[in-house]
Formats: sequence, structure tokens, C-alpha cells
Amino acid sequence: MPELPEVQAIVEQLGDRLPGRVIAAGHLIAFSALKTYSPGLEALAGLEISGVSRHGKFIDVDAQGIHLIFHLARAGWVTWHDEVPRTLPRPGKSPIALRVELDDNSGFSLTEAGTQRHLAVYVVEDPSAVPGIAALGPDPLDPAFTADTLAIILAAAGKSQVKGVLRDQKVISGIGNAWSDEILHEARLSPFKPANTVDAAQLYQHIHGVLSSALQAVRGVELNRLKDAKRGGLRVHGRAGETCDVCGSVIAEVSFADSSLQYCPGCQTGGKLLADRRLSKLLK
Repeated sequence: MPELPEVQAIVEQLGDRLPGRVIAAGHLIAFSALKTYSPGLEALAGLEISGVSRHGKFIDVDAQGIHLIFHLARAGWVTWHDEVPRTLPRPGKSPIALRVELDDNSGFSLTEAGTQRHLAVYVVEDPSAVPGIAALGPDPLDPAFTADTLAIILAAAGKSQVKGVLRDQKVISGIGNAWSDEILHEARLSPFKPANTVDAAQLYQHIHGVLSSALQAVRGVELNRLKDAKRGGLRVHGRAGETCDVCGSVIAEVSFADSSLQYCPGCQTGGKLLADRRLSKLLK
């Protein structure tokens, strides 16, 4: 899933290409992706794009006050076209959910891999009309987000696991499964540690440091190489069974119904393996 660093990199690349160009047409291929009905997608035609911004993991293309907003979910991506293909794919026969054509024949497509369809597209006059945006917590790279802000969040979370707090978009926006694993590894914290026992000042430094470094690593990388650039920067996430490059321990994993987390027992849990919740249920 694209998270804050990758989404910001996409925003910056689209921000270099889109402003000043006029939307010629929007072609909806996956009809279930569009979550709003008024204004319609056709309202974008003929409008000049004024800017591209980010709200958490949401990307916002502003066209004269009409906002094309999309969330790439777990398997979505953005593909840029120097020249938009003339033929539109058939619904249900292509990973393409939406294609946006510009007045100079360039444009971009939103694609989604796999069989599950969670990519979401909104056309609104006010970004806060998108429920997910209205509910977002503070952005961890916003200057207004401080160690004191984090301390309040952790105290309010009580005994909730710190991993879940970092991932909850209503609490802190933009951090997902991958970068929360990396932040906790860098901070040498168990993902199951109660939030209200965490040193907010130290965790804040690691949140800011990991996300800033990740953004710097993907900034300017071409869209079709961003996924590989992200994977190359991950030290524990997605690396179960490999050796930790800090302490030499074998990276372990905890699996859930629809996701998993990875951590280093040597760095984060004093050598203790955390219970795999899915395996525990099978053994009962």
C-alpha cells in the first residue's frame, strides 16, 4: 500500500506535470471506484488544474475548485502517459479504474492490481466532504505535529498497542503497515507495547526521522520505479526470515486475518517471539 512517503512523491511528480493543463476528459473504467455522484466526473472536463496536494494517503487534484480526489488503497497505483492510449479498456477486463486525459493528449491512469477493489475516487467541491479526509488525524510531517502532540495521542490511546495507534488514520494520518514496522524497529519498540508506556519524545524523533528519510529516498524517482524504491528502503517489513542488519537476529512475523507485521526479536522484544494470532487460533 502506498503510504505517506510514496504518496507525497506521487503528489510532487503530478504537481510538476499537471498545473496549468486542462482536463479534456475523465474515463471511468471501474464504475465501483467512483464514490460520489454530484458533481459528476464530467464536471472536470474543460477545467484547468491549479494544484495537487495530499491529505494523509489521499491525493487531491484541484481543478478550479472542483477536486478529483483518489485513495490508492492497498494495490492501487498511478501510471503516467506522455500520450494517452486511444483505445479504452473494457470494464472488468483491465486493472485500470480511471483514466484522465489532458488537453495535450498526455494524462494518467489509476490502476489496481488483484481481484479486490478498494481504490476510491471522489469528485467534490470541498475535500472535507470525503469522509476519510474529514476524519484524518494530524499529519506527522506537519510542523504543527510535535512531540507534545504525540504525547497527548499516546496518553489518550491508553493500553492500545502502539503499532495500531501508528496505523490508525483517525489518530495519525499517512502511516501504514510498512512504515509503522520500520518506525518501531528504529525505535526498538515492540509493536504490542501499550501506547501509554512509550516515551513520546523518543518515538517522535523516530517517526520524523524514518518518514523524512523515506521521502528523501523516493523523491524524484519515476512513478514506475517508486514501488521498488520503497521496498529497497525497508529493513524489517516484508523481510520475515531474513537477518536483521542491526543485530543479526532472524526477522519474525505476526499474521492477522488480512495483514501481517514484521519485527526483529533482538532489537525490539528482548529476544522474545510474539504470539502469531492466526496460528494460535488454529491450535485451539
